[in-house]
Formats: sequence, C-alpha cells, structure tokens
Amino acid sequence: MRKVCLGLVGVLAVTLLVASIALLAARVLQKAVDLQVTQGTVLRNGTDLFEMWKEPPPPVCMQFYFFNLTNPMEVLQGESAIVRQVGPYTYREHRPRVNVHILDNGTKVSSLNQKSYFFEPEMSVGDPEVDLIRTVNMPAVVAMDMATATPMHIPAEFFLILYEENMFMTRSVHELLWGYTDRFLNALHKLRPSVNPVFGYFKQMNGTDDGEYIVLSGKENYLDFTRIIEWRGNHSLEWWTSPTCNMINGTDGSTFHPLIDKDETIYVFSSDFCRSLYLNFEKYVTVEGIPAYRFVPPEGLFANASVNPENAGFCVPAGNCFGAGILNVRACKEGAPIFLSPPHFYLSDDRYINDIDGMHPNKEEHETFLDINPLTGVLVRAARRLQINAYLRKLPDFIQTGNIRTMFFPVMYINESFVLDKASAAKLKTVLLESSVITSVPFILLALGIIFGVVFVVLVCKPLRAKEEGRDVLIDPE
Repeated sequence: MRKVCLGLVGVLAVTLLVASIALLAARVLQKAVDLQVTQGTVLRNGTDLFEMWKEPPPPVCMQFYFFNLTNPMEVLQGESAIVRQVGPYTYREHRPRVNVHILDNGTKVSSLNQKSYFFEPEMSVGDPEVDLIRTVNMPAVVAMDMATATPMHIPAEFFLILYEENMFMTRSVHELLWGYTDRFLNALHKLRPSVNPVFGYFKQMNGTDDGEYIVLSGKENYLDFTRIIEWRGNHSLEWWTSPTCNMINGTDGSTFHPLIDKDETIYVFSSDFCRSLYLNFEKYVTVEGIPAYRFVPPEGLFANASVNPENAGFCVPAGNCFGAGILNVRACKEGAPIFLSPPHFYLSDDRYINDIDGMHPNKEEHETFLDINPLTGVLVRAARRLQINAYLRKLPDFIQTGNIRTMFFPVMYINESFVLDKASAAKLKTVLLESSVITSVPFILLALGIIFGVVFVVLVCKPLRAKEEGRDVLIDPE
C-alpha cells in the first residue's frame, strides 16, 4: 500500500509540473483571457460597454486658468508683459453621445459628442460672473489683423476709435468663456450680418457638439475599437499643408483598444487642437489599485520643422514656421490670430517663456497624459492640457497697437481631467481579478507540483535513512 501511495505522489508531481510548464509555454490560459477581452470589446447594442460609451461615467472636470495682465500701458510702450495666473474656475463636464446609429452591419457607429458645463464653486477660486480679468481684446485684435494693409483698415480704425476699443480689455471670467455682446462687433454686424456680435472663447461649446463622428465598432478587429474614420463627413482635415498632418488618427481620447502594448504609439484626434496627437509610454502607474501604463506626448510632437520635418505641414501658410510648442490654428478658428501651446509654454521654445513675465512651466502641472489599463484598454486617469495664446504685433495702420513687441500673449490654459469613478473602478477590479486568477493557474499547478515533488523525495529518502541507522546499531561494538 505504501508503494502505491508513493507512486501516486510521484506521478501527480510529474503531471503537475509537466502541465504547468506546458501551459506556461503555450500561454493557453493567457490567450483565452485575451480572446475573451477582445471579443467583449465591441460597440454592440444591449451591452454595458455600449451604454458606458454612450453615457461616460463622471467625473470629468474642465478647469480654466486665466492670465491677468498687470501692466497694459507699459506693454503698449514696448515693455514685457507681466501676467498673474488666476484660477482654477472649475466646471463639471457632461458629455453624452447622442444621435447614435449602428452602421454597416455593426462594424461602424455614428454619433454626436455633445458637451455641457456646470460650474463647481467649491472647486474654484471665485465667482466667474464677478471676477474680472484684464486680457487681450480679441475682437479688436482680429479686426485689426484682418484689415491691416487693406482698404478696410480706415473704416476699422474709425469704429475702433468710435467705440473706444483698445488692445486690452477687462471682462468677467463668465463673459470671456461663454460670451458677451461686443459693441464693436455689433456695429460690424449691422453692416455685415454674417459677423457674430457675441464673442466668447467657448460660446459655441456649451450644450453643443463639434460635428458627427463615425468610428469603428471593433467587430472586425479589436485594434480598431472606436477608431475615428470620419469627422464632419470628411476622412481627413483640410487645414494643413501635408497629407500626414491632415490625417485623422486614433480615437477621441476617451476609449482605447484592449491589450495595449507599452511599445506602441497611442493616437488621439482632438478637434480643439485641430489635429491628431500621438503619445508614447512613459512609466507604470497605479490608479485606485488598478495597474496602468502612462502615455505622454514626446518632445517631437511640439518640435519645430527643423527638428521634426513631419511638423512642416503645420506651418501655414506653407513655410511660415514658428518655434517649438506653437501651433497656428487660424485656419480652424475663423481666421482669428489664435495659437495653441502647452500651458506656460511647457516644452516650447525658451523665447516664448522669456517674453512673458509670469510663465513657470513644469511637468507635473502642465503635461498632458493618459493612464490606460493595458488589458482592457480602459482609461483610468487622464489630463488634457492646452493654452490659448493671441499673436500680438505692432501694426502701423492702427494706433491701438502702440509700440507693442511681437509676442504670443497667453490668454488662458485649460486642464480637462478625468479619474475613473469608484463604481466603474470596482467593476474593472473584478474583471482584472478574474483574469488574474485564470492566468495564475499554471503557477498554482507549478507550486503544487513542486510541493508534491518534495513530499515524494522525503518519502523515498526516509526509509533509506531508517535502514542505515538500523545497520549501524547492529554493528555497534558496545
């Protein structure tokens, strides 16, 4: 009986060891988990994933930081601008996808990404309807920029003087964000009805959408999950001077395909940036106990064309290139001299930082990043940060510009941040735990095989030692 038990232990140990090694070598269970995840990551009616995609979980926060100009008269005399950062003014962002339609036998989905903003006073430094900001008078700057060196500069100058419009103005945070009726624009509106009398940097973004998106559902290939293939009826952009720069690449930045590899490049299309962006792996992080890969934009994304030739297509008009970190978005902002950059000119040319007294760029506060769980592709934390700048220069046709230096004046910067809510995090942890248990089976079998192997060796060696001790007793001379 003892020999039978000993044989069973030995066979069991060898079987467990062989099975565990075979499972590890073939990655059978890992492949099974991967297959289950990829097959479940499809935009399909009636699934939790589809409902979550249509109604993303909160909270998404939009924080606005303004740059208050403290020395407007000195700036017009040619001195450096001195600004003081004021903020944040925080708004909760509600962003459901509406008018959702399944297309082409479930392989594509169309929708409108509608956004609404609700003020969060406890997360803000003050009242946006009361707090005043001295900044660039953008309607006047746009008019001067468009009319200079044309016959229109005379009537434009007349209206600017008549309505006492200067290079800088003071308005409330609420007015700058969501709009106010400008006297100068209202006068132009009477002459040309196409001119909108209301100005605000985000006047058309609250309660509206930025156009129809058509994305791939992931049904045919999990790598294409929510990848944008069409926006506003177009497969590419038309603002830039090269096909590469006009490409619409990646997702909208809220969803990603599963089985993310740290060596891949993540692409995101942003209508606010008027272009596609790309991010590379930086480090491993943990968010609410969930493992994630952090992806950040590389310096090459913001480099000028001499460093990164692929960025030459963003020089508009062709050949009109600026330094690192500056993106000319006139073409997609109705001709306004608006330039985008990272906040505080982070990763930008030093001269832009030095031109403005009050810029303090740093990685922690001003870098854009995405934290993505690699197995599921779920975004667990993110921060999208951009700065709106006005291009200011002296225009001989307009006395309002005085002797101002040519500069990129920072108006405000935006921090759109997201952290997965606790309910969604708990669901994701459950999925990851189940996957971890399944993929751990080979290691459990390996451990059991080793244990039974040790037991087998102990049982085999124990009788031998007993016999040797008995023989020693028999030949003892005592």
